[in-house]
Amino acid sequence: MSGTTELSGGTTEPSGGCAELSGGTAGPAALRPLIDEVLAGLAAGAARRGGPIAPGAPEQIATVVREALAGARGPSALGELAHLLAYGAADPADPGCAAHLHCPPLAVAVAADLAVSALNPSQDSWDQAPAATALESELLAELAASVGFHPDRAAGVLTTGGTESNLMGLMLARDQRLGPDVELNGLPAGVRPRILASEAAHFSVQRAAALLGLGERAVRTVRVDRQLRMDPDALADAFAEADREGATPLAVVATAGTTDTGAIDPLPAIADLAARHGTWLHVDAAYGGGALFSERLAPLLDGIDRADSVSLDWHKLGWQPAAAGVFLAREARTYASLARRAVYLNPADDEEAGYPSLLGQSLRTTRRPDAFKLAVTLRVLGREGLGALVDRCHRSALRAAELIRTTTELELHCDPVLTTVVFRYLPPDPADSDRINAQLRRDLLRTGRAVIGRTEIPGHGPGRIRLKLTLLNPRTTETDLTALLHTVIDAGAEIHG
Repeated sequence: MSGTTELSGGTTEPSGGCAELSGGTAGPAALRPLIDEVLAGLAAGAARRGGPIAPGAPEQIATVVREALAGARGPSALGELAHLLAYGAADPADPGCAAHLHCPPLAVAVAADLAVSALNPSQDSWDQAPAATALESELLAELAASVGFHPDRAAGVLTTGGTESNLMGLMLARDQRLGPDVELNGLPAGVRPRILASEAAHFSVQRAAALLGLGERAVRTVRVDRQLRMDPDALADAFAEADREGATPLAVVATAGTTDTGAIDPLPAIADLAARHGTWLHVDAAYGGGALFSERLAPLLDGIDRADSVSLDWHKLGWQPAAAGVFLAREARTYASLARRAVYLNPADDEEAGYPSLLGQSLRTTRRPDAFKLAVTLRVLGREGLGALVDRCHRSALRAAELIRTTTELELHCDPVLTTVVFRYLPPDPADSDRINAQLRRDLLRTGRAVIGRTEIPGHGPGRIRLKLTLLNPRTTETDLTALLHTVIDAGAEIHG
């Protein structure tokens, strides 16, 4: 088959419909054969991989990619490179892939996302996305109500994830206390800004402080307990220390679902302290927000309704393809510093005539309607259906913890709260614990047997390295868990012989 077709004027385009557009009335017909090629490539790549990750060291995988790119030319490149992508993927739909907050997306959500990609709307002006603009506003009101905010007073936006959402929460906190021009004019005389977050808070808190001109040293960490939950007494001490030093606490960041253990800070006690000191409360529920779907687990988030702002990520415990982050502010008036007027996007007379704009809701301009896939999922499965998936993953975590607890070669760090299980392999010589646990994880990756996580518990000295299962696959069975843990044990035994 020829790779090009002659056009009038002597120019050429790829043959086989590859240069057709995805929109308009002809778009679906142009997409159908191409989607078939992609699906065939994905299936062949997954079969070739045969497990959670392709075996091989990083340079070996890079060589496979270079060779595939060099050989893929013309219309067949689509299927060939889809094959490559699937072969070289860490597949969260495989029970042996359980390292990160990296979910296997629901097929219905992926199909919905295809519709968005085909139409390519942008949310920065109504005339680029009429229905999607209204849909995002409706969905955000629904999500605001789910965390206990009044939907008529709240504001929010779809984000790329917790990092962007945490930046927005701290930006609004800064602007409420110091004014929106502080980044241009410097801090007011005598103001020493401070952000209080737990030792287990996400690293994006420090990054946000730097981006906001406050400096990473403005973030003061608060002591946590063994389960990595913020200690309210330590938070009270941090407020007292700020008062003694003449510092200005701009925000408290509470975490509802830490990355390492899934720990949820005591939100009511933290909200009490933040209110007492007149400090903005941001709750990072990027992981734990999924518990809102579960009647059994939702009480873990009691107190989230008292936050000034909240981060949620539905590409974790929501089974959406990334990105599906959500930022919510309890009071729309606190959003004022983000308002922007661009005459080519949201002229005032258009808004006065009833044409709404979401431009002032986001840090981004061009922005795809990521709300669509979540809206579809909620209508197809309902909150109850998503809650059932959350409960399945939680039960898997509890069962994995019990299996670890009753296995002499393994040691459980703490009981799971959500869907994360932290543990370690116990070698014959305890002094080898850190080395062997670190190496066995890499050996599992290199041989393609499993993808498990690694973390380090707070403290000093040896014995801090831990392994981590982040169980976001609702199809994982007890047999799968048992096999995965035996794979870990075998890999550890291979190292110490």
